[in-house]
Amino acid sequence: MTDDARRSLSRREVLKTATGAAAALSLGRSGSAQGTAPPPARGATMMGVPFEKRAVVRVGVIGCGSRGPGHVGDLLGIEGVEIKAVCDVRPERAASVQDRVEKAGRPRPESYAKGERDFEALCRRGDLDLVYVATPWRWHVPMALAAMAGGAHAAVEVPAAVTLDECWQLVDASERTRRHCVMLENCNYGWSEMLALNLVRAGMLGEINHAECAYIHDLRTLLFDREHVGPWRRLEHLKRDGNLYPTHGLGPVAWYLGIHRGDRFERLVSMSSPSLGLQGYRDRTLAADDSRRQETYACGDMNTSLLRTARGRTVVLQHDVVSPRPYTRINMVSGTKGAFADYPARVFLDGQEEHAWQELRQKEGRAPGGIEDRFEDPLWKRLAGPAEQGGHGGMDYVMNWRLVECLREGLPPDMDVYDAAAWSAPAALSEQSVAGGNVPVEFPDFTRGRWKGPTIL
Repeated sequence: MTDDARRSLSRREVLKTATGAAAALSLGRSGSAQGTAPPPARGATMMGVPFEKRAVVRVGVIGCGSRGPGHVGDLLGIEGVEIKAVCDVRPERAASVQDRVEKAGRPRPESYAKGERDFEALCRRGDLDLVYVATPWRWHVPMALAAMAGGAHAAVEVPAAVTLDECWQLVDASERTRRHCVMLENCNYGWSEMLALNLVRAGMLGEINHAECAYIHDLRTLLFDREHVGPWRRLEHLKRDGNLYPTHGLGPVAWYLGIHRGDRFERLVSMSSPSLGLQGYRDRTLAADDSRRQETYACGDMNTSLLRTARGRTVVLQHDVVSPRPYTRINMVSGTKGAFADYPARVFLDGQEEHAWQELRQKEGRAPGGIEDRFEDPLWKRLAGPAEQGGHGGMDYVMNWRLVECLREGLPPDMDVYDAAAWSAPAALSEQSVAGGNVPVEFPDFTRGRWKGPTIL
């Protein structure tokens, strides 16, 4: 392990990395091998279960380094939120978020920064409604489990889990504690993603039969950064070969297909290209005596997975964070009457005079009464102003605003623990498929058959 990795990961985290990688290549209790039945339920389903209605949402935030402060900034601009506690392994980071809350005219939240397990004390407070988990991937599940065990709902950064066993742990804990576990998949709340969802639901694209999605993002500089997410996230490439980060692309597509709302992912097959990009970038940019030059990366540069649903629809899912390519999530969905694709957002409808894409515009250049006006989501029409101050083009703010609204109004969450598990599972499943010579693997039914409810399409 490199010097910066030693500084960034405790012995416990190293052990988690090793055992987690091994678990990802085993079926464990996945319920996916040759049609194996899911494990017995630990409680009633959480599908469609509403939050308890409350006037003020009392929030705790675990992780004050990267994503956590962004969520805090959004929450400070949303009515009916009280940030009561913050936690980080670095006391100065927790103090920085405390200062930010206080400067906004709110009561100073209590800090939990006495080591890597102090999050457990935050979760035991008993006065929190919602706990945000914005930490390295390997800590997502233990922190979400602690939050739910302590009586709070969990809002977990992506991916919610790394192994199939972890996915089942989240499902079982949510059902047992009657607390929701919501994955903070901000891409589902992007302007173009929500517009595409409205096109699908209105039947504009006909019967949906295929979708394509990805996370293609050149992260080479970040992966070799000695601070923030660089060290721990690069370590994932040492032992794992598959789609390490599936949810940004797959989450919106799962909504288009009505996954767990009349359909489910049933099977996956995956393959990876050679591993070349990360070591090539490292050798060109790092000093000759840098210990990271000794690392060997297992993860292929491009991983491509093909998913099939119970209704026979297909999804192409890709992951590449080490190649010099422009950012894209592809975000394409097609049906019997047309198709939508992103980057840039555009639509093609059957029967239109010109056989070419119609580009869709979020702001300037929109045609009055056009597709943008007719199918732009009401959330974006309402929140466009404040959303512009949030991260990732506003989708972060819209996501957080909507989650708070569901809690305050006593509504079911838009995304539940079954979605968190299913959208995260392709990481482990792709590793299984690649390790087995690109064999098909069965997709666990985290809903235990309850996905067969009324379709939304």
